[in-house]
Amino acid sequence: MDDFTRGFRPRKYLGQSFLIDRNIQRKIIQACQITPRDTILEIGAGRGELTRLIAQRADRIYAVELDRELCSVLDDNLNIQDKETSPCHRNQIPAKNAKVTIINDDILRFDIGRYFKYVDKIKIIGNLPYSITTPIIVRLLKFRNKIEYIFITVQKEFAQRMVARVGTSDWSAFSCFLQYYTQPQILFFIKKTCFRPQPKVDSALVKLTVKKKFSLEGNKEHLLFKVIRLSFQQRRKTLRNALRGVISSERLNRYFNQYNIDKNIRGERLSLQDFINLIHFK
Repeated sequence: MDDFTRGFRPRKYLGQSFLIDRNIQRKIIQACQITPRDTILEIGAGRGELTRLIAQRADRIYAVELDRELCSVLDDNLNIQDKETSPCHRNQIPAKNAKVTIINDDILRFDIGRYFKYVDKIKIIGNLPYSITTPIIVRLLKFRNKIEYIFITVQKEFAQRMVARVGTSDWSAFSCFLQYYTQPQILFFIKKTCFRPQPKVDSALVKLTVKKKFSLEGNKEHLLFKVIRLSFQQRRKTLRNALRGVISSERLNRYFNQYNIDKNIRGERLSLQDFINLIHFK
């Protein structure tokens, strides 16, 4: 057992894999461009290696950690006095008598909007468990009006899906969803040997810049994602057949003619803007 794992056994069912390479830790902090004005929400703070570095630069950091035992370890490592165990029952930000607040909670249930009610914008930093990366991102983007940037460490292959372009094998419904709300960018890759326990694949640090304006609203946005989902669920079908009962053939024909698109095209060959144009088209 090495120095990192002594005294604590990582829980496999929680997907715990901790970044132990100090050079990569510093590289991540540098890439996040943290300023003294920033309020940071850290997802999966673990033992606090990144937390400590973030606290040296940010105004405030709120460290969310699901594992109660790790919260105690984090508390000891950082010598923090301001510790929250039930943040969702608070209606305001804690008094600024400490720089770091530990939050023992599940990020998939944590109410960012309510907790940061009196904060304009926050930055998010986190090393996400591979098995629940998608649900976490979807959850975060529900609070997009509160978030400026998201810096997350994810599986390398997943990162490539996030930044994929139409016509590539990685292009997917999730690519469209993510790129509708954000501008994703892979900042750098991280070798699996930088983590303990060591995962089977390499990782990547991804920056998501949350967009300030979106092309559609309300029901049209809901229809957009329904159309995208159906288009990718039935990849072998033409767009016309995949969207039968959702978009009329007459509307599709006018759309194809207007944008000079092959009438037998499959949905996976459309770009995000193509899908948006379809929803706008009458």
